Amino acid sequence: MQVEKFYYDNRIVKNFAFATILWGAVGMLAGLWVALQLVFPQMNLTQYGSFGRLRPLHTNAVIFAFVGNGIFMGVYYSLQRLCKARMFSDKLSYIHFWGWQLIIVAAAVTLPLGLTQGAEYAELIWPIDVAITIIWVVFGWNMFGTIIKRREKHLYVAIWFYIATFVTVAVLHIVRSGQLPYSFLHSYSWYSGVQDALVQWWYGHNAVAFFLTTPYLGLMYYFMPKAANRPVYSYRLSIIHFWALIFLYIWAGPHHLLYTSLPNWAQSLGIVFSFMLIFPSWGGMINGLLTLRGAWDRVRDDVILKFFVVAVTAYGMATFEGPMLSLKSFNAVAHFTDWIIAHVHVGALGWNGMLTFGVLYWLIPRIFKTDLYSKKLANNHFWLGTLGILFYAVPMYWAGFTQSSMWKQFTEAGQLKYTFLETVTYLKPFYAMRALGGSLYLIGVFIMFYNIYKTVKQGSLLANEEAEAAPLEKEYVKHSGEHWHRAIERRPVQFMILSLVVILIGGAIELVPTFLIKSNVPTISSVKPYTPLELQGRDIYVREGCYVCHSQMIRPFRSETERYGEYSKAGEFVYDKPFQWGSKRTGPDLAREGTGNLKKSDGWHFRHFREPSSMSEGSIMPSYPFLMEQNIDTASTVAKINAMRSLGVPYDKGYEQYANNELMTQANGIRINLKIEGIEIPANREVIALIAYIQRLGTDISKNKTATYNK
Repeated sequence: MQVEKFYYDNRIVKNFAFATILWGAVGMLAGLWVALQLVFPQMNLTQYGSFGRLRPLHTNAVIFAFVGNGIFMGVYYSLQRLCKARMFSDKLSYIHFWGWQLIIVAAAVTLPLGLTQGAEYAELIWPIDVAITIIWVVFGWNMFGTIIKRREKHLYVAIWFYIATFVTVAVLHIVRSGQLPYSFLHSYSWYSGVQDALVQWWYGHNAVAFFLTTPYLGLMYYFMPKAANRPVYSYRLSIIHFWALIFLYIWAGPHHLLYTSLPNWAQSLGIVFSFMLIFPSWGGMINGLLTLRGAWDRVRDDVILKFFVVAVTAYGMATFEGPMLSLKSFNAVAHFTDWIIAHVHVGALGWNGMLTFGVLYWLIPRIFKTDLYSKKLANNHFWLGTLGILFYAVPMYWAGFTQSSMWKQFTEAGQLKYTFLETVTYLKPFYAMRALGGSLYLIGVFIMFYNIYKTVKQGSLLANEEAEAAPLEKEYVKHSGEHWHRAIERRPVQFMILSLVVILIGGAIELVPTFLIKSNVPTISSVKPYTPLELQGRDIYVREGCYVCHSQMIRPFRSETERYGEYSKAGEFVYDKPFQWGSKRTGPDLAREGTGNLKKSDGWHFRHFREPSSMSEGSIMPSYPFLMEQNIDTASTVAKINAMRSLGVPYDKGYEQYANNELMTQANGIRINLKIEGIEIPANREVIALIAYIQRLGTDISKNKTATYNK
């Protein structure tokens, strides 16, 4: 049979590898900064450097810049070799690389500017969402073009995970990005309240599943056997791992919303499928670790294998903990606490970070035709990274247990034992330890940076690596005893379609009834749309990232109803675009902030926004003095009202024409209240709008304790 000569493209692999290292350092540095802001609030420098704006920058940089480039680095290297073919198009590779980097830069600029959609892991504004869609199609086109022209008939297990990643991320992104723009940079979500919360965590959990997990499992299945020079432990186990994982994962999102206003049937589905995830997840972990059978004596001396072992172990820990956290008994303790932060970072730092470092140390010397500059430095990086994870995670687990315990404790007289602020100040030492762990991890990254730099300097890039292979046979002859799964592996398009069907089942069953069956979200007659001033204030609240630290969802626990007021109902949130239920309480819940014994004067809120510690001693909340200087964007009011009406909010026809008059009337009322308390400020300042929004929270329910529910 004639052998064909061709060349692998290592230049695109090198580009993504360098971008992975660069953005990893940037994203982790941003993470360390926001961690320190919780210990030293004075590090909230200017409005552009506040915690609420930088925390989304950190998460997006680590997920989409560091991990994203790491995925593409690994896929472009392994796919060519598994298919025995150069990438389909060098031009598409080039467009993909630079397009992705421009998206990252756009995110790095817009998020500190407060341009956000206010949905975790989906904060980027709608023009960037469009760009992501285009570049993702370019990636898929290039990937499938390469698979179609391959010289290897069967698709190796790593490629299965790459295919599932492409199709599922595409679906997730399109559904979550449903927005109605009202300006070039701003938009409102198509969804609201309960539906928006379900869409968000269907997307959010599966962004973890299909961006942070499935592509990295593909990398594990390729690079771990290569580094160990051993075949994958079990082909059959990899089949079970793949199909069970992608089917079960897509159902798991509702476990982020236990004890909330989400319908109980959806919560129950989330619990059941989340718990079942432990079986395929641990099957994959076992398959990875047992691939090292017979090579364990090498792990002690081979630093690359050390990184891989810690990565796969962290994957096993995170995927054991996740199903446990989906059980209501665990969720009642962990949700809204720092336990969740520990859980997430075991996965991010351990699984994604350590696997990426191992791949870099294995891959860079090969494409630069040299040896790693210093194994000693790589070992130092390994131990700093491992210790960094421990110093990060252990204090956060401890902090989470402590938080939950303090929130729920009562005195013998039946009163809450601790104020919320007491729990915050008590946890500062834990936050300091977390920052220490992050520092150790980041120092390891800088050591890697230097080690890779020196490795590159002593070698030379093999940009076009020569290879040869026989062409793909036109007629495939089935081998005796061949496994049934081989048939689908020979058909990449059908494989993609089958993967799409498998992931759509769970999403459709959870999302469609919540949107189509009205009784899932009963409305409340006393709940009315926001006034123009309150709408402007709510948009400021989202812009400043207040949802990062504050929830607006009171769960039906005695400790929460005693602290915050009546538990939350589904019908309260029908006009909230986006929803504001939150996922972490660094500050208290605000769902009833404008009512009952939680209600504070307009002057109190003004002073609190200007300097939080002046009203709450020991507060770690950033100060917002710029809100007293910046004017409300009244020019946008008409567009906002029209957009909300288009999305189903019942503003009267023509209301937008006099909305600003109503806005100024309400603003003047707050200005007068502030003047009575000795505060002189014009009525058109942003702080006035934010006060109006905060004072509105919970008032619709308190107005009518016997509010009628409209089915």
